[in-house]
Amino acid sequence: MDWNNLKFFLALAETGSLSRASEKLRVDHSTVARRIEALEHDLGVRLVERLSRSWRLTAEGERVRDRAKEIEASIADIARFAQGVDPSPSRLVRVSGPPTFLARFLAPRLLTFQAQHPGLRIELVGEPRQVSLSKGESDVALRMSRPHEKGVVARRLAVVAYGLYGSRERLARSGKATHEFLGYDESLDHLPQQRWLRMLAGDRGLALRSNDLANLLTAARAGLGLAVLPCIMVRGEPDLVSVPTRLPPLTRELWLLFHRDIGRSPAVRTVIDGSTAIPTSARAGFLGEPPVKA
Repeated sequence: MDWNNLKFFLALAETGSLSRASEKLRVDHSTVARRIEALEHDLGVRLVERLSRSWRLTAEGERVRDRAKEIEASIADIARFAQGVDPSPSRLVRVSGPPTFLARFLAPRLLTFQAQHPGLRIELVGEPRQVSLSKGESDVALRMSRPHEKGVVARRLAVVAYGLYGSRERLARSGKATHEFLGYDESLDHLPQQRWLRMLAGDRGLALRSNDLANLLTAARAGLGLAVLPCIMVRGEPDLVSVPTRLPPLTRELWLLFHRDIGRSPAVRTVIDGSTAIPTSARAGFLGEPPVKA
């Protein structure tokens, strides 16, 4: 039996959809289907029922899923152990986090830090979803909420302030009654900044919706409406200005996460220490405070 086929079966079991499983594994639909069929053939057991628009686990499939999860956890434990004892200061360190935050804030600072440590290799992976550190999907992760994963160490890096921002030019020539609002799509309606925006917008609909923060920033800068943005992201954007609101300021916590086993690696520890130092030096920007004049 090809043990790799279990990975494809677990992805389908966790997502409940062939398309979502293929997106998670970054392969096409046919590859996932072929791998699962091969697993069924090797086991001689029907694991899933093919429905018109979804795949459902059979009773046997549910039992295999539970066993496969145990195998997956054991393999992840072995991999973390090996990576944690790797003494090489030049091993590749994967850092995941919100795509726009990595691109606009962390990348220019962390890659500069990389130059101070010859041989250190860093891979920044923008992920809107929360990756699993326990499964080895990343060495270090940045999240906007505190985790509760077993074996994961969490450090609070910063308090991130948000504000309502719009185009300087549009605000100068339009009244308050003409404000349009820009926000996330339905997949992100649960976020605190989206709920904060809903309280401001009231019954008004959103002029533009997106699942990407960079799109909202670009749309606000182009004058399409007002968007809730992290203050640290707006620094260096002279075309955007803050709009006073009737609501108390919105803040969220930024956390740095790593698995306890992985944290023993010298290369990973170097990245952890460097990432921890960055928000300390940029505290004013996170809180939306004006830059200190020399």
